[in-house]
Amino acid sequence: MTYAVSEIRSAGKPRRKRLSHAAIEPWLYLSPAIILLVVVLLVPLVIGISYSFRKFSAFKSEYVGLGQYQAMLSDQVLGQALVNTLWWTVASLFFQFFLGLGLALLLDKPFPGRKAVQALVFLPWAVPSFLSGLTWAWLFNPIIGPLPHWLFALGLKAEPTNVLSDPSTAMWG
Repeated sequence: MTYAVSEIRSAGKPRRKRLSHAAIEPWLYLSPAIILLVVVLLVPLVIGISYSFRKFSAFKSEYVGLGQYQAMLSDQVLGQALVNTLWWTVASLFFQFFLGLGLALLLDKPFPGRKAVQALVFLPWAVPSFLSGLTWAWLFNPIIGPLPHWLFALGLKAEPTNVLSDPSTAMWG
């Protein structure tokens, strides 16, 4: 009696597949990046979540469990803060999208002064973020910044104040 080779191999236990070197090699190359991501992202996330179950004072901390979450959910301001955040996010996304689309359509067609408009459009991208932040901080500074003084000169404010820390100028008061 003769058997085919395929029948002989299938008659015994199925052999366990071994991982080949080609299958392991990409994971070996990726492992430093994966470890870095875990350390940089997951460790602070776990620490932050563990901090949310504790109440901190100047020199000590105590475990409060879900007490902080209960206080947060019972706060009347939370709902308004979530609505404000949602409104601000949706409005800013639409504004950015339509402003970007409009500028792209404008800069797509040749016209006189196109290079100057391109330079003005790409200037915020080229200026470093910290320099942009310093400029905005100077503009809104109540002592030396021009914006609070312009609002005072136009009669919109009684005196040059810090516009960013005034609750009456905040979104929905």
